[in-house]
Amino acid sequence: MSRLIVSSVLAIAALARPGAAFAPSAAGILSARSPAAAISARRSTANRAAFSGRAAALRSANRGLASLNMKERERTFIMVKPDAVQRGLVGNIITRFEQKGFKLVALKMMQADEKLLKEHYKDLVDKPFFPSLLSYMTSGPVVPMVWEGDGVVKAGRVILGATKPSESAPGTVRGDFAIDVGRNVCHGSDAVETGIREIGLWFPDGVTSWDSHSESWVYE
Repeated sequence: MSRLIVSSVLAIAALARPGAAFAPSAAGILSARSPAAAISARRSTANRAAFSGRAAALRSANRGLASLNMKERERTFIMVKPDAVQRGLVGNIITRFEQKGFKLVALKMMQADEKLLKEHYKDLVDKPFFPSLLSYMTSGPVVPMVWEGDGVVKAGRVILGATKPSESAPGTVRGDFAIDVGRNVCHGSDAVETGIREIGLWFPDGVTSWDSHSESWVYE
């Protein structure tokens, strides 16, 4: 009888152990079958652990490299004018900046009003051609945007081409898509300070700050 009681107590104690104690490992099962299989299983487990460690280190290094490149960069204001919107050139213009490596941080489509345009073109308000310019800029929606990157103001002007399409080189936006200066399809900031003013005017709520996974592939 005492032997039966002891056996019962041992059985109850075993059942009270955590479930993990009853879960044999793959290596344990294989070791019960053959020593060679057990050795192979242990090597496989070690290799997987080593690979996971190297992969984690590589991911950490990549994040560290990206963070070094995530510094504050120059910004420019670019606007696709009504004629380019009507002609379906918005995507083409965006593509040129993206393929160059610049980062888009603000974009919208809107109908600009006279008050905004007079502030934007305040240096031209007294020019005899301003009424025509105002009529042109309010004739349809525009697509203002902000691009970010090292030297983006100067590079943006190169991408767009000269103000007069007849003076724009082939391969530039105006060189490829414009003929008349009164329909020159786009606007770009002419200086860093101008860009700051124009961005604040067209995007009073600010722009979007985000980390591009391509940063370390664009900048050394």
